Amino acid sequence: MKKLLFMAGVFLTLVSTHAQTAEEIKAEMGPKKDSIAAIQGRVDALQAQLDALPGWKIGAFGTIGGSLSQFNNWFAQGIPNNSSGNIGFTVNAYANLQEEKFFWRNAANINLAWVKLDDKDDPTDDDSFRQATDVFNISSLYGRKLSEKFAISALAEYRTTILSNFNDPGYLDLGVGATWTPITDLIVVIHPLNYNFVFSSEDTIFESSLGAKIVADYTKKIGAVNFKSNLSLFQSYESSNLSNWTWINSFSYTLWKMIGVGFDFGLRNNKQETLNYIVNNAPTPDPTATFDTIDNELQTYWTLGLSYKF
Repeated sequence: MKKLLFMAGVFLTLVSTHAQTAEEIKAEMGPKKDSIAAIQGRVDALQAQLDALPGWKIGAFGTIGGSLSQFNNWFAQGIPNNSSGNIGFTVNAYANLQEEKFFWRNAANINLAWVKLDDKDDPTDDDSFRQATDVFNISSLYGRKLSEKFAISALAEYRTTILSNFNDPGYLDLGVGATWTPITDLIVVIHPLNYNFVFSSEDTIFESSLGAKIVADYTKKIGAVNFKSNLSLFQSYESSNLSNWTWINSFSYTLWKMIGVGFDFGLRNNKQETLNYIVNNAPTPDPTATFDTIDNELQTYWTLGLSYKF
């Protein structure tokens, strides 16, 4: 009994000592964490000063996602013998020039993806990778500063697909107006005089028009986090059927050197594209459809995978 009591006492003493040691370590870690946060705050402030200096700022980040799989005699599913895969990537690149009296901001967004599903029991099926996502946007904004926050500006923006149907349709916006920069990382473009050129072989549906262009772009880098959100809206003066908007968001978190985790998603509303799909490309085309008879459904996409930055 004495030996048991002695061993229990020793055990309790060790546990108590360990607990006290853990508490002491945690107590020591607190001030050090505060110091790290203070140092990071000073580094971020210096980075902000560096970003505000005149000259070119060039960079790129994006997401790479993909998977490959193969099944043999997996009878629990409808296609027991198959190989499948999906591959996709996004690129967000920029080249911005900041000077005392003017700025010039250039950006590109590319999102491409392919998928395949090969049914090995069906020799007639398509076993190749097929296009799944196809987005290509480039823009160039020049501004002459009236003050630190306002500028007279001109914008050129082009949007299309590149894997198939290049420039069919394609959209080119050219316009002038004003640009507002309320904070360092946010650009708001308001161009009441803008012409939206639409290029397409389907000239009975797609039509160019005069209207207003609004663009809001927020690009931010905080430590290991890169974030970009871009809204591009065209409001036609001739008809709401000719208006469109696209909102693209990209997020990446760096885990090691230039590699991390990335997520991209986009939203789009374009009634001309919807009508063209229903009339010409739907599984059951409806050649009698008009702008008044269709539902203008929201277009969306998203990509999740490894991220990279330069």
